[in-house]
Amino acid sequence: MAHGWYLPTEVDPEVVEQRILEQSVRLPDCGAVTAWAALRWRGAAFFDGLRDGSEQLPVPLVISGAANIRSQPGSAVTREQLAPSEREMVAGMPCTTTQRALFDEMRRGLSLRHAVVSLDMAAAARLISVGLMSEYVAQRPAWTGVPLVRRALLLASEDSRSPQETRMRLVWTLDADLPAPLCNQPVFSLDGQLLGYPDLFDPVAGLVGEYDGADHLERDRRRSDAEREARFRDHGLEYVNLVRGDLGDRTRAVRRICSARARARFTRAEDRRWTLTMPSWFRPEEPLACYLVRTGAARHLTHT
Repeated sequence: MAHGWYLPTEVDPEVVEQRILEQSVRLPDCGAVTAWAALRWRGAAFFDGLRDGSEQLPVPLVISGAANIRSQPGSAVTREQLAPSEREMVAGMPCTTTQRALFDEMRRGLSLRHAVVSLDMAAAARLISVGLMSEYVAQRPAWTGVPLVRRALLLASEDSRSPQETRMRLVWTLDADLPAPLCNQPVFSLDGQLLGYPDLFDPVAGLVGEYDGADHLERDRRRSDAEREARFRDHGLEYVNLVRGDLGDRTRAVRRICSARARARFTRAEDRRWTLTMPSWFRPEEPLACYLVRTGAARHLTHT
């Protein structure tokens, strides 16, 4: 902790929000929490502050001007331009704005896949859209890491629901070199029954792609997964699922995805037993762009 600050003994230092808070009190007036930590503080749950699920990441802090703070385990301090309009108080903590925090996080990993996952998960948390992030990046052509961020913007999706879904989609497109699939698109039978929301869906081939994480190992979840797969297959759709560990071997993952696509029926539209047309009873989730406008977030993101 910073000088003059003390922690009660009952505080759990492993809680990610606690780690962020402890580092934030060290900031000068011209500094802010940024990148994954600022996004987490704003409610983006998938920014858990861990590398590979176990190693704690340092809390990223950015300072500008003549201010300085001492290096300390648990934080990573960078000195960069930070306009007053990009610093705001969020639940009592100085944070960079959503778009600046995401910009810093996308540049931080120096990895295209990390950048895409970061943008997808910020969108999943309904913090920002791909369009609004594109507008922000367009105003910063000379910043370090901008070429990588631009490439990530072209690969991002506002419909991904987990980091592993995004990673599977990138294997699908970048490694298998297949057309970009739809993400979490509801699929229906011709009589209006909801068959499911595939993680990934190739409507041309008629191929469903699913990533089954650890939560899918629970008995009830496995039963519902099997029933959903049967519904898809009963309506003429091919199915491929990846499980934990598969994404670590991209060659194997590509082979499984491509084999499934080779088995797919590529049924003509008039002969399909499924449809993407939503029946009258179905109420889809509010589009992200509409949500951001309705809540006023779009105006804030545009003017900061």
